[in-house]
Amino acid sequence: MSTPLSARIVEEYASAVRAHASAPDGPRHAAIEALAAKGLPSSRDENWKYANLRSLEGQRFVPATQAPPANEAGASAPANLAPEIPGYSRYVFIDGVFAPQLSAALAATPARISSGAPRSPMRALGSDERFALLNQAFATDGAAIHVPAGAAGAEARAQVELVFVASAPAKAGASYPRIELRLDSGADLALIERHVSEGTEPSFVNSAVSVALERGAQLQHYRLQQLNARSTLFDTLSADLGERAVYRLHAINTGAQAARSTLALRLCGEGADLTLAVATLGERQQVQDTYAIVEHAAPDSRTTQTFRGIAAGRARVAFNGKIVVSRTARGTDTRQSLRGLLAGPEAEIDLRPQLEIYTDEVRCSHGATAGKLDEDMLFYLLSRGLTPDAAQRLLKWAFLEDVIAQMGLPPLRRQVEEHLAEHLRDHTLRELL
Repeated sequence: MSTPLSARIVEEYASAVRAHASAPDGPRHAAIEALAAKGLPSSRDENWKYANLRSLEGQRFVPATQAPPANEAGASAPANLAPEIPGYSRYVFIDGVFAPQLSAALAATPARISSGAPRSPMRALGSDERFALLNQAFATDGAAIHVPAGAAGAEARAQVELVFVASAPAKAGASYPRIELRLDSGADLALIERHVSEGTEPSFVNSAVSVALERGAQLQHYRLQQLNARSTLFDTLSADLGERAVYRLHAINTGAQAARSTLALRLCGEGADLTLAVATLGERQQVQDTYAIVEHAAPDSRTTQTFRGIAAGRARVAFNGKIVVSRTARGTDTRQSLRGLLAGPEAEIDLRPQLEIYTDEVRCSHGATAGKLDEDMLFYLLSRGLTPDAAQRLLKWAFLEDVIAQMGLPPLRRQVEEHLAEHLRDHTLRELL
């Protein structure tokens, strides 16, 4: 449905095309037409009622004009960016634009990596994936990663890190990080995806990731969202898993004033295996919203979904996990564990597990709980000499460790633990690492 907002986006798109005196390419034109017809989601949409959409009202959607050119020597990554992980080739994007002077050589990894504007139209998107159309229409650069067919295993694994830095203020325009990822049969990739800020200016970031895993492919994907506390993020990840493909997706969300992540995951091949582990920490007035829909379309596929979220201050943390088992997905095995922790008198936790099952011979379980810190455990820690603040933070730490402990890359797990310790502002936790 066309709205005043979508009409304004179409006008900004047309103005950008006129300014560059060029005709829009097919994928961009198709995306803007679809966006004009469907419009962006609103708070009236059931799966968007927990998201903060107010920032869209005055936002400029053209790519930020103040983004440093990719060949400019002065472009820089944040000074506090975590050190590189040994064995991983790092590639940096500033406001969605590739910065080769801050990156490894494209040939430094067995994966085939290239940069540039979107090359192909995105596959058919669901109604909750409409922000990906915005990215398709406006993104000027991005990372395309293709891992050729090969033997799976640690020795054959390609290892890549993508760092997306938001530096331009929202008033200058938007940042459009983009990843197009394809793994051929038997390919193996470990990918670290970081979203960080340079400075304290509020940025508007609209990210899109598309993943295609062919037969027997294996992907270990770590996503770290650490934007500054004034920024806004809308993120869409769409993935298709082929026969016996394995996808391990770990997401840690601590940044942004308002963040919404939409995960649309389809298990299309027999024996596909998905692990989704998400940890979210919200404080002050942050809004952190995640919607994950997992569709089982083939027999004997498996999903394990874990969410741990903490809302402190006046923050709102939401996770909506929906699993759909189609008629052709006999033998499906799904497990869903959603837990939220209220750590402030005005904080809000919204957990929504959903199951839609259209066949027999399946094993599906789910559970969701939200509450405050365990008073008995808190009393025990106080009796051992910890201060009230230290005891509360230690319990928060243990709560998030349900997800952090699943990270299979020790150096990265250490970085995440140090970041969380800093985020929780507790030196006692640092001493326990």
